[in-house]
Amino acid sequence: MELRVDKHVEFIKSLEKKKDFDSMVMEHLRMNGAYWGLTALDLMECREDVDDAKVISWLLQCKHDCGGFSGNIGHDPHILYTLSAVQILAIYDRMELLDSDKVASYIASLQQEDGSFAGDQWGEIDTRFSYIALCCLSLLKRLDVINVEKAVDYIASCKNFDGGFGSIPGGESHAGQIFCCVSALAIAGALHHIDKDLLGWWLCERQVKSGGLNGRPEKQPDVCYSWWVLSSLVTLDRVDWIDKEKLKTFILDCQDTEEGGISDRPNDAVDVFHTFFGVAGLSLLDYPGLKRIDAVYALPVDVVKRIFG
Repeated sequence: MELRVDKHVEFIKSLEKKKDFDSMVMEHLRMNGAYWGLTALDLMECREDVDDAKVISWLLQCKHDCGGFSGNIGHDPHILYTLSAVQILAIYDRMELLDSDKVASYIASLQQEDGSFAGDQWGEIDTRFSYIALCCLSLLKRLDVINVEKAVDYIASCKNFDGGFGSIPGGESHAGQIFCCVSALAIAGALHHIDKDLLGWWLCERQVKSGGLNGRPEKQPDVCYSWWVLSSLVTLDRVDWIDKEKLKTFILDCQDTEEGGISDRPNDAVDVFHTFFGVAGLSLLDYPGLKRIDAVYALPVDVVKRIFG
């Protein structure tokens, strides 16, 4: 089985024209979808198939006076969509279109007294938002606007006995949250808060007989964890603790070889979310023909190098 790049490119390109029920109920996530699709295309070296000017024009219409971005035109701003907007402009090398001071100020306004971050004005707290804040500000080179020490202390307070991290202190360890916390600590230069062997063991235990990875014990494997688990193992230098060939086979088995796209598990419905994370996972596995993705910033390595030199 090989990665059907041609089919996946056609699948991603077709999403803009779809007007079915699934696309309608996901309209609020369009900024994330644009990031997933564009990054997957870039990793497959097929981004030239997209109308860049059209994407950027739409993205800028999602900008708010507060400095944040929304998931679509006319929606409320949120830190989640703000990062996706910054990542898209980073891929296009058009960061100058951002008002960096406003974006940085918006993110800083969401930091709480204990160092955590809210997702928006309504106040939901989650370690996902801690990662997003540090990642976004790092890309903007504006980490100075937040209290990084408090942000690190809050993330450390979410660490569990098994070495993993939850969404809040006392929350269950979950591979998605672990990626967020590990990567945030990596950006802050604070990986010393992690027991790499203990967490590495927990993460490699996520591989099941099919070769796929799950997010928690006793759960089914899911292609998206080919990113959440694998990226953390790369950052912790423990990626050789899993069977990489079996994982590669699992991801390729989740392809729709006729219509394109990648699903969560073999023979399920495909979507752009799992297509991106499948391609990203294969990139981390050094799949031939794919550009390398940065395990912390979730952007192609060449983009990250361009930003940080």
